[in-house]
This record gives sequence, structure tokens and C-alpha cells, in this order.
Amino acid sequence: MSNSSSISHFLLLPLADMWQLQLLHFCLFLGISLAALLANSLIISAVACGHHLHTPMFFFLLNLALTDLGCICTTVPKAMHNSLWGTRNISYEGCATQVFFFFFFMSAEFSLLTIMCYDRYVSICKPLHYGTLLGSRACAHMAAAAWASAFLYSLLHTANTFSLPLCHGNALGQFFCEIPQILKLSCSHSNLKELGLLSVSACLGFVWFLFIVFSYVQIFRAVLRIPSEQGRHKAFSTCLLHLAVVSLFFSTSIFTYLKPPSISSPSLDLALSVLYSVVPPALNPLIYSLRNQEFKDGLRKIIMNTFQKE
Repeated sequence: MSNSSSISHFLLLPLADMWQLQLLHFCLFLGISLAALLANSLIISAVACGHHLHTPMFFFLLNLALTDLGCICTTVPKAMHNSLWGTRNISYEGCATQVFFFFFFMSAEFSLLTIMCYDRYVSICKPLHYGTLLGSRACAHMAAAAWASAFLYSLLHTANTFSLPLCHGNALGQFFCEIPQILKLSCSHSNLKELGLLSVSACLGFVWFLFIVFSYVQIFRAVLRIPSEQGRHKAFSTCLLHLAVVSLFFSTSIFTYLKPPSISSPSLDLALSVLYSVVPPALNPLIYSLRNQEFKDGLRKIIMNTFQKE
């Protein structure tokens, strides 16, 4: 028997046993992380520097890019280090820090995706009220509420999780520190409070997801009234891609935190964690920004102005 006070480090799940496969995982994570870092950095730079992109949609995209960068930088570098050097260790303090920041950025992304859906709903279904409902002050308040609530959620869950006594060793069945994996190490009688908090958080996430689905139903109904067939096709393809990425992110993350232990396995847990922690930050820039003609025009102008100054 051991408790949290006697544990100085945790052992993360190795992605592979063979050196060649470890190197392959390192290269895959490196490619995904570099693509996500480059794409999200372009979004942040373009929105921050392009005055014509200072609209509610791009303001929320900038915030989403920050959460995507945070998610990638919180989990992937340590996994890459472990794959390259063949290690599994992460310190107790490092694990707590990783849990806090990962939950913080994930919670903020939940909120921002919901707000961005509301932005699309108002712009398409209530265009005459767009300036009133989504003025600069309202956008700032919504973004601040998203970040503040994410901070409080993360602080609450991290403090509660790492106050639990650990009775089942220090080996985690995941390539990064994740609350469900830490709860598996806790004494069975002591983790009910954190499980309850996770259930409440997952229910809130499900409510947000229902709001998103309802909003997209209204958006699709409005799109069907567009007279141009080309306009309908473009709107449908964009909205369906948005909904697909949001559904992937919400469903895999909620399932990860609520699934019963009886259906848990290392391969399933690893696949789910990659689907909600690594894939969306790499896909979001492509889906939300890099396919947007207004954003591409703005980015092109910024690059041309930069070269002209030089």
C-alpha cells in the first residue's frame, strides 16, 4: 500500500516496446505538433495584426487557437521526450501541472466552441441583431467568462484529484497525466467526490453539445432557404465540417471521463485520448480558418506587407 505523500513520480504508458516504433511515434507526434503550432500561430498573428479581421468570429478563433496551442504544448512534448529517450517518468509536481493546464485548456475549448456556434447562429439566423448581440463588449465578456470558468474548473478538479490517497501504485495507463487514470490509482472509497465532479462537468459538456446541435439545426434550416445552389453547398460543407470536429471532440472527451472501468483498455484509452487531445488542435485551424477566404486574403496581405517593408 502506498499513498500520495510517498509517491515522487508517476510512470506514463509507453507508446511502444520497440525502439523503431518509439521513433515512429516520435516522428508522428513531431509532425502533428509542428503542423498545429504553425497553423495556430498563423491564426494568432493574422488576427492580431490584421485590422480587417477584428470581428467577433476571428476574435473567438484567436482564443480557440490559444487553447489548441495550450493543449498541444501540455501533453505532446513530454510524450515525444519519453518516446525518444525510452523513459516513462514524470514527477508528481509535473503530473499535477500537466493535469491543471490540460483540463484548463480543454474546458476553455469546450466553452469557446459553444460560443463560436452561437456566433454562427446569430450571423446566419439573426443577422439584423448581430451587432447588438455580439458587440465588442459582449464578445470580451463571453471570452473572459470562458477562460475564468475554465481556470476555476481546472483548479477545483486538480486540487481535489491530488488530495486523494493513492493505494494502487504509480503506473498510469496513458501517455500523459489524465484524471481518470489517476482515479484508478486512488483508494476506492476516496474518489467518489471527484467522480461526482467529473459527472457534473460531463453533464454540462453534454448540455453545451445539445445547444450546438440545436443551433446547427437552425443554421441548416436557414441555409436551405439560400436561393443559390452553390451558396447552399458551400454553407453546408463548412457547417458539416464544423459539426464533425465538434462532435469528435465532445463525444470522445465525455466518453473518456465517464466510461465504466469494465470497458477500459490501454489501446482504447490511448486511441480516445489522441482523438480528443491531439487531433482537434491540429484540425481546428484547417476547418475554421485556413478554408476561410477572408482569412486567407488577410494573411496574404500581411505577408505581402511584411516583405514590402523589408
